[in-house]
Amino acid sequence: MSLRSLITMPRLLRHGSAIGADLPPDEAVLLDEPPAALRAAVSAATAGDHGPARELLAATRLGAEWERRSSYVGVLAESALHNPGWLEAWLDESPEDPDAMLVKADLCIDRAWAVRTGARARHVSRDQFQAFFALLEDAVPVIGAAAELNPDDPVPWRIALTHARGIQAPREVFDAYWEEATARAPHHYGCHATALQYLCDKWYGSHEEMFAFAERAATEALPGSLLHALPLDAAIEYDVVASGTEDGPIDRSRIDAAVDRALELSSFYDPGDPEAAGFRNDLALMLILARRFEEALDVFRAIGVHARSGPWGYFGDAREEFLEFRTGVRMQIASRVPFFSSPPKAVTGTPTAVPAGPPVHLLAVATAPPAKVAEAALLCGIPLRIAPAGGTASYVALAPDESPGRRATLIGGDRLTAAADTFTTGEKWPALVLRRIGDRAGFTLLHKGKGVVTHEWDPAAPVGDHATAAAKAAALARVFAIEDPRPLTGLLRSSDAPFRRQADLVAALGLPSLPDGFGDRPDVLADVPGARLLERRGLLAGMRDTMVDDPDRLLTSKPGTGPAPRPRRWWLLRTLAFVFFGAAAAWAWWSPGIGVLRSVLVSLVTLHFGAQLASARKERQRH
Repeated sequence: MSLRSLITMPRLLRHGSAIGADLPPDEAVLLDEPPAALRAAVSAATAGDHGPARELLAATRLGAEWERRSSYVGVLAESALHNPGWLEAWLDESPEDPDAMLVKADLCIDRAWAVRTGARARHVSRDQFQAFFALLEDAVPVIGAAAELNPDDPVPWRIALTHARGIQAPREVFDAYWEEATARAPHHYGCHATALQYLCDKWYGSHEEMFAFAERAATEALPGSLLHALPLDAAIEYDVVASGTEDGPIDRSRIDAAVDRALELSSFYDPGDPEAAGFRNDLALMLILARRFEEALDVFRAIGVHARSGPWGYFGDAREEFLEFRTGVRMQIASRVPFFSSPPKAVTGTPTAVPAGPPVHLLAVATAPPAKVAEAALLCGIPLRIAPAGGTASYVALAPDESPGRRATLIGGDRLTAAADTFTTGEKWPALVLRRIGDRAGFTLLHKGKGVVTHEWDPAAPVGDHATAAAKAAALARVFAIEDPRPLTGLLRSSDAPFRRQADLVAALGLPSLPDGFGDRPDVLADVPGARLLERRGLLAGMRDTMVDDPDRLLTSKPGTGPAPRPRRWWLLRTLAFVFFGAAAAWAWWSPGIGVLRSVLVSLVTLHFGAQLASARKERQRH
């Protein structure tokens, strides 16, 4: 461990839980969540009803809401890519409908890119390229029909610009499409963002041309226009995608200016506004790269629960990367706060500042009795409600906790899954963590401290492919000793009625049925007969309690009936130790001959006894 780590770790432990305490919990964060009306339209379309999609797009056309129309069409085309039946039915019913034809035009482009993939050209086979170009040729009349059916609409020309990039169209063709697009909507962000890709270095332009185009568009834009985020798009393309360097062709002052412009744009939108989530996710990353962590934290607050695939997908799983970067910002700020100071309110925030999104309901089913689960969960640092579920199984849920401990705050991910990761480590029995949020349901299977399978049923998502569902079903069957995994495959492929699918899966695995009220009310185990509380313990207390002969004694009937009061001797010895080592630490730092390492070690011993006393005092106040 480096000297810097020795100095910053106590700060992280002390301040980490306070920094960004108002941010939505990890389990509430959603990836690429569309607006409610669009989500409802996609869910209905997936179920075979194109009516809501037709009405939604007609409203954007009649209201000339071109930005919204462009984003809606993209999401609906993505849905039709995996489940095209509803769009075909719509076109059969109304072959001249400009909205249906527009979705089909975007779908043609999506189909071509699905064959090519987003890989670099050197990683795309000859056969893939041939199929890609053939599909793009087939798209030409469809794009033309969409433009003719609604001549005032700029969105067909946004699609045409994407087509020009894929077909390797010469500059004069791109320029002609660009003139058509701007003649209809001079400040349309979707068209500008698509054109920017054509002009970037990895396609047919250069870094300089890309930045010049973006900066010119932002300069001419009205206050509050999304075009003010276009230079930020160029910065992401340069710094993240192309891995620009300090001595590259683009001066860093232009990138800093793009970030500052996007910060100003963010102030035009309310916190949690999904229409600003796209550029705010880009902005958070660029602020992190610039080590402007306090500003990045403010942007994460403004993002709320609306994570986006871009730009986090460049680093791995987009949602996981979003959460890891967000936690990293909090820890960076915490490491800068002096140990004996309190973090300013600007970085702690207020609990009501950020829209929290839909409530998240979590429940774990462990195939072990409550006492066994409690014994295994002693070191998880999270209070748990544990109830018998019949036979040798247990229900486990998070217990209400007004002031989560530091370890719970630093743990990352949803806390129940993290706890299940801990209490299944070294055990033969698994735990199935179930979640419900909005109209979605899902689960994560943990076995021997490892995540085995994660799945989500989403009525707005396309039907999953058979191979993926079969692999997940096989993993479930292995853990729960089920001979025939095929019924599980069918359950995992279905996306309708998520709550029913989740309950059917639990029954198919031979687990007890879910308690009444799961998904409808918090603290669902509070009224379950036999439910008891495993109170949060510090690391040392947890290690001590692992020596308890009767694990059932670890559980209490209700909050407030926790560990017995500590004797006076315990308080006296630790108080004297704290005073002694505190004085020794002060003398060590004051004396030049002691050395930094010895001073740090004595300080850590002092902090250890101080933390014990503080924790015991809180515990006594709580009980």
